Order: sequence, then C-alpha cells, then structure tokens
Amino acid sequence: MRITLTLDDDVFAVLRQRSQRERVSLGEATSRYVREALRAGAQLPAAAVTLRSKYSVLPARDDIITTEHVRRLMDQEGI
Repeated sequence: MRITLTLDDDVFAVLRQRSQRERVSLGEATSRYVREALRAGAQLPAAAVTLRSKYSVLPARDDIITTEHVRRLMDQEGI
C-alpha cells in the first residue's frame, strides 16, 4: 500500500539507517519496525528512536554480544 507520512527527523534517521543496514527499501524497513513494535505489544520507548550521536540508541536486550556477532555485522557492512 502506498501512503505519504510525515516523520520526525530522528525517526526518519533511524529508519534510513535501518534500511541501509538491512539493504531494503525505506518502506520495508518502516514496515518491519512497526511489525516488531506491534508484536512486542508495547509502545517504543523514546530512547529507541532518539539519536544522541551518529549511532542509534537501541532498546535493552538479553542477548550477549560476542566477537562472532561483531564480525558478522562487520562483514554485512563491508568493514
């Protein structure tokens, strides 16, 4: 479905970063983000969409980040 949305600058920046990172369209990244929020059954905390620098502030998770996670992400980003 096509729709025109007006987004706050910080929200747009997070969505654009996500679309680039996942190599999908901005619309697909937006759909995925909204679906995840709906599945979680809660509103996104303000910290999840606020940028304090060029890096996104992510919600807390129970995952342990390992060197393998970092290497996989570096490969995906071409670093």
